[in-house]
Order: sequence, then C-alpha cells, then structure tokens
Amino acid sequence: MKHRLFLFDLDDTLLDFRASEQASFQRTMAHFDLRDGLDVLFAQYQMTNVALWRLFEQGAVSKDFLRIERFRKTFADNGIDLDPHVASDVYSESLADTVVLVDGAVALCETLAGIGEVGIITNGAHAIQHRRIASSGLAPSLSFVATSEACGFAKPDTRFFEYTSKMARTFTKPDTVIVGDRLDADILGANRFGIDSVWFNPGRLANESLAIPTCEVDSLHAVDASLRRLALA
Repeated sequence: MKHRLFLFDLDDTLLDFRASEQASFQRTMAHFDLRDGLDVLFAQYQMTNVALWRLFEQGAVSKDFLRIERFRKTFADNGIDLDPHVASDVYSESLADTVVLVDGAVALCETLAGIGEVGIITNGAHAIQHRRIASSGLAPSLSFVATSEACGFAKPDTRFFEYTSKMARTFTKPDTVIVGDRLDADILGANRFGIDSVWFNPGRLANESLAIPTCEVDSLHAVDASLRRLALA
C-alpha cells in the first residue's frame, strides 16, 4: 500500500451521524415535553441544518450562529414557543453521548493504524467530536483529530488541510488519502489540496458535482482493498 497517512471524515463515514442526530433531536424535544409530530419537525430541522452548514462551510455564518439558528428557525416556522438556546445546549450534550458506529469502522481504523497513521478531519464542534470519539472505540487507532473549530477554517478550504498536515507525524501529499462521504467537503477538499481520496458512497449516489474521487466504495469493508489496488495502478 502506497499510503501512510489516512484522513477520515467522522460523521456519516465512521460514525452514523443521521442515527445520532435523530436520537438527540428526540431527546431534546422530550426535554420540553414535546412528543407529537416529531418526524415532520425533525425533517424540517434537518433541511434547515443542512442549509446552515453549507453557509458555514462557505464562511458565510459562524458555528455559534448555526447552533442556535437551526432551532430558532425550526421553532419559528412551526409556531413553537421554545428557547432555541436551551434546545441547542440540550441537543449538543445529547449528541456528544449518542454514538452509532458505521459497520466496519473500528476494524478499518485498526488495520490502517498498523500500516501508517490515522487522523480524523471534521467540521463538527471540537469538544463534542472528541467526546463522541472517546465513546466510539476508535480512539486507540487515532493519531490526531483535526477540527474546523480549532483550525478556524472548514473543509473544503485548503487552509484546513494545511493545518491538518501539520498535525501528522510525517506528511507528504503522495502518501496521504482522505476517506469521506461528502463530495463538496471531503473530496473537493482533497482535489484542491492535491491528495488522493476515497468517496464513501453507501447509497450509491450519482456524482453530479465537480469533485473527482480517486476511487469510490459503498462499504467501509471495501476501503482497504481499494487502497491496495491504487498502489498497483
């Protein structure tokens, strides 16, 4: 295998963020004794959240604004009189303790840590992501965790990847690969920074973006073999 530095996105690559997100949202609403119509409310929250994350990744809004605004707008759009600041705090605490692993995540990180160095690259909140990693069983295989919050720039900004490269014990672009589910953040970031990438695409979605992954897998179990094939190409 030619790669020695393996950079993994966290949410929806190693951890099932969608499952954690829904459980945390339900716990947050239960805190307010709100239990009816949560499926519709959660769907609206997700749409608002995704749109705000896109703005954050473009540098248009701050993460602090995002955390509150996703609840404020969801509540306002549905005529719900609840404090979005309290909702944000309850949600963040729940999310930090709600961890669902993607199948094969621990074994893959253990395997690659035996070959080189494994790091996490995430746009998620610094403290929350560290708590989730600590609960996941992934930590023993990891060399470092790079967060956009600590860096000051988010994927796909090349400054985030420059920051990440300085956290590694050793770094060269030909030896580095990113594994992630987001074309617009992980794969585009890899393209801009000039390193290899593996698009984790369990839904087998069509790539209609300008991002070009080096290879594509629909399961974490296929990553190791795909990287070994790259070494022979």
